[in-house]
Amino acid sequence: MLTKFQQKVYDAVRKIPRGKVASYQQVAIFLGKKYATRAVGQALNKNPFAPKTPCHRVVYKNGQLGGYKFGCRNKRQMLLKEGIKFNKNNRVLSKYFLKIK
Repeated sequence: MLTKFQQKVYDAVRKIPRGKVASYQQVAIFLGKKYATRAVGQALNKNPFAPKTPCHRVVYKNGQLGGYKFGCRNKRQMLLKEGIKFNKNNRVLSKYFLKIK
């Protein structure tokens, strides 16, 4: 059974388009819970709808991949297939971050 917060996180993450990423912090801010970054990560770790709910598109604000239920190697591969590019330090380039207004 999902909590209301988990459902809100999954609904928000479904809005991240293919070829873009958002940070855990951006998702928390979008939900109006700017200090809930870890809670967003915990909710995504329990995501029963992956990859339909694309939690692989959520990364750290510095571009590092963060965790992924199916392993960071798979997360990176999925992002590469969506056209996301990485720098030499294996971080997502900033131009792929979703601009949240």
